Order: sequence, then C-alpha cells, then structure tokens
Amino acid sequence: MQKPTIQPGRPAGTSTYESAPAMAFGQAVRAARVAQAIAQDEFAALAGISRSHMGKIERGEHVPTLPLILKISMALKISAAELIAATESNLRNPTET
Repeated sequence: MQKPTIQPGRPAGTSTYESAPAMAFGQAVRAARVAQAIAQDEFAALAGISRSHMGKIERGEHVPTLPLILKISMALKISAAELIAATESNLRNPTET
C-alpha cells in the first residue's frame, strides 16, 4: 500500500478570506485601541506595521496571520487570548457599523 502524497495549499475553490471573522477581529482591535486612546498611526508604529495595513485590519478587509495577531496584542498590551475572546464575542453579538 502506497502512502498518499500530501498536496500543499488548500482545496480548489476554497477562500482564505472570511468576512465575518475579519470584521469581528477588526472591531476588537479598534475597540481596544480606542479604549487606550491611541491614534491608529501611532498604534501601527507600535505594532511594527504600516498604518494602511492596520486600517485594512480594523475595517475587516484583511485577515491577519498569527504573528501579526501577536504583534497587535503586544502593542495593545493585552494577551492574544483576550483579543480572540473579544473577536468571538463580536461574532456572537454582531453590531452594525
């Protein structure tokens, strides 16, 4: 019996972008940043990413990678777990923006 080969990547037709989680994460980041009274450009610099990229994350136009989530949580001085918990809460209780 021959071992099946593993194909890299995701199955055909699947997408890496899911708008609901992206929007929920962006809302969580924005809420935490605003609660700390940090301007977006200052916050982006603290996280080590461009302001335009941070804007895309906060608007839910980009799904950040794990390393980026960790950078964001460190810049906010909260745990990544808190940020994900806020994201989960936003998914359970969506609000119109």
